[in-house]
Amino acid sequence: QVQLVESGGGLVQPGGSLRLSCAASGSIFSIGAMGWYRQAPGNQRELVATISRGGSTNYVDSVKGRFTVSRDNARNTVYLQMNSLKPEDTAVYYCNARISTTGSFWGDYWGQGTQVTVSS
Repeated sequence: QVQLVESGGGLVQPGGSLRLSCAASGSIFSIGAMGWYRQAPGNQRELVATISRGGSTNYVDSVKGRFTVSRDNARNTVYLQMNSLKPEDTAVYYCNARISTTGSFWGDYWGQGTQVTVSS
């Protein structure tokens, strides 16, 4: 059994910052890519940022220069530092990880989601 537990969401004013964390736990053999997605009301879930085990990153254009994804492999944790937040960043943010529990089978796992609201 694998769990991803997120924390760090909340209400922030435009221009403010938040840091999301997501820790993976359970029967983990190895973790590959990790990342963050978001879903605003009425919209499809979209990719925000991903990071490979080696640290290579990828961002959606709308957050480049404002958001930074990082990870701590020793703690099986991925982070999303969000600066200069805008109202359009308001969404439920989900963490995702590619995890192997056996060394051969790999599966995609999701966190429960954390609400980020940017409003004055």
